[in-house]
Amino acid sequence: MSLIDDLELIERTILPTDPSFNAVDKAELNSQILEARMFAVANQRDDFLLSVMRLMALPRNGHTRLIPNQSISALPLRFATVGNSVRLMQAPPCFYPAIGGELISINGVGIDDLERLSTPFLAGMSQRKRVIRPILFVWPSALVRLGVNLRGDTLEYQMRDVKGMCFSISLDSSKAVCSTDFYPSNEHGKTDASWSPCSLMKIKSFDPVGLLIVLPSFFDPIGTDLADAISEAAGCIASSPETHLVIDIRGNTGGNFLQTLPLIDAIVAGAKWRQVRVLVDKFTFSAAIVFVAILKHRLGARLKLIGEEMGDGLKFHAEGSTLRLPFSGAAVRYSTALHDWEEGRVDHTTPPEIANVIVPVGTLEIDRIWTENSDDDEARDSLCRDILRDLNS
Repeated sequence: MSLIDDLELIERTILPTDPSFNAVDKAELNSQILEARMFAVANQRDDFLLSVMRLMALPRNGHTRLIPNQSISALPLRFATVGNSVRLMQAPPCFYPAIGGELISINGVGIDDLERLSTPFLAGMSQRKRVIRPILFVWPSALVRLGVNLRGDTLEYQMRDVKGMCFSISLDSSKAVCSTDFYPSNEHGKTDASWSPCSLMKIKSFDPVGLLIVLPSFFDPIGTDLADAISEAAGCIASSPETHLVIDIRGNTGGNFLQTLPLIDAIVAGAKWRQVRVLVDKFTFSAAIVFVAILKHRLGARLKLIGEEMGDGLKFHAEGSTLRLPFSGAAVRYSTALHDWEEGRVDHTTPPEIANVIVPVGTLEIDRIWTENSDDDEARDSLCRDILRDLNS
């Protein structure tokens, strides 16, 4: 088995199946396949993976992409994008003072150039690219492809702290570790790469002005946890029909939106003057965006979005599955079905259970920009108090 087998599996299984590739220029598609094949024949594993990343990014569909995390080595630094800045979130103890710093350049190559040069390798729209881009900045092979001179084995990261002071940290590029220690395959943007929600729902009362509902994920590998969480939240909201609500779905990368419909029903069934504010960010993706879309369609002007543009638009291809490449070990996420919440359109690929609930939403504009890190509960709670007090004034 070889990298050629990995590529042929993609060509045989994914390219004919994923409808998002239908809009890709055939000459561009074939050119990228040829590049991947060249690196596969030469057994240049990292270059092959980067070429496949570029291949899978051609449809600009966030659900269709190569996920290299489990098959590559990266430097032991965790970067994530907060707002439009790339910040250091985790590092070995010797670099703790650098945590929170903003990345300016790597070996003299500025962050603006790195972002521009990395764009073709990244799937989805601009916000989704910001979500998955930071792993390239700690993957030595990717940095070489982006034009960074390694200066022997040294990588120097120039940073800027919260006071505007510049400083540098240097690492030996040969001291890379498994990238999943710092970059989860399903990137959530939290400080701790190993974060997973303790529960799928949390309610916090800001009595008497309103409620905060935190929905960190709609994934439910157990099979009953999400339904139970949604039922509990719906019951709480139904018992307080006049209460204004803040719903936090930052970092919610999706799952099963159909199971959230009882909660939407309970919110909409409240008093006609009930106002709802939803906190979103670039790590809000897939089913979480659909949750917002349906809620916005049903509440109209009573729902306002606070945060930043989400990780995808309202028209995308989803469903599908994840294919593990047997030789390289990388994962390929591919799609099989159209979701068009922009125009409310379906086609033969849209599953009936989804086609039955799709509605035309148009666009989802952010009503108030707010880009605090989703780990900062104190900042969130302060915002909630202000929002709910204003709604009750």
